[in-house]
Amino acid sequence: MGRKRDPEANPGAPGWRTWLGYGALLAGVLAALAGLTWLYFRADDFLATDPRFALKPPSDEENHSGLEITGVQYASRSRIRQVFALDFGRSIYRVPLQERLRSLLEIEWVRSAAVRRRWPNRLEVHIVERTPVAFVQLPPMRGQGPAEVALIDAEGVLLPLPGRAQFHLPVLKGIRRDQDLAARRDRVSIALKLLAEGQSVSQHFVEIDVYDPNDLKLLYDHGGRLLLLRLGKENFQSRLRNFLTHYDQIQQRKPDAANFDLRLDDRITVIEEVAGRG
Repeated sequence: MGRKRDPEANPGAPGWRTWLGYGALLAGVLAALAGLTWLYFRADDFLATDPRFALKPPSDEENHSGLEITGVQYASRSRIRQVFALDFGRSIYRVPLQERLRSLLEIEWVRSAAVRRRWPNRLEVHIVERTPVAFVQLPPMRGQGPAEVALIDAEGVLLPLPGRAQFHLPVLKGIRRDQDLAARRDRVSIALKLLAEGQSVSQHFVEIDVYDPNDLKLLYDHGGRLLLLRLGKENFQSRLRNFLTHYDQIQQRKPDAANFDLRLDDRITVIEEVAGRG
């Protein structure tokens, strides 16, 4: 007769004690996960509802209260506070930081921003403002209304004039609101190139016409006399230097000349005014 086989004698087949150990381990893991989930939701509810974490709304005594704003010189503080209007009185834990950041970037003068929670009940907002590089004369839209003066930065973004600031910047002509951002940026870029190359005499620049970025026109104040110089799109330094070197000689021959074409590097052409042109 064959011998009866003992199941526990087979080392390759787990017995009931082994399965019982697995079950106890699984139950322990599930219990731990349940405990952690309970703790998470308890902590989440605590952070979201405990009044100690509530963002204090503005008051007459504390304009910013729990909202600390830094880096602002020209941007509207009231518009920045308005971004967080729904957050006052509730926990800073519930403030959607990325959503608030996107709203801040839509405010004029704001180039970049950062929003941070500072426990237990403060929000810190740091603003980096845009830097204007020139004034612009904006023609009226669709020919209606008066012309407008604004500021523009190196990226071509138009900025409203702040009421409490003075800027010593060049004036650009040929910028319009209906131009796309890339077109304005290209025109500002070529004007900044002219300013950099003509830095030694830039104090005499009255206005830079960037309507055609391939053919800049410069209104230049030469001892109180306004001269219109066509400069093209390159070699600004050498063209200005050549013109100023020979201007006295030109003035002796043509004392009434005020319009010059400098686009050819080896010559200066006097543009004769056409009688009757308005």
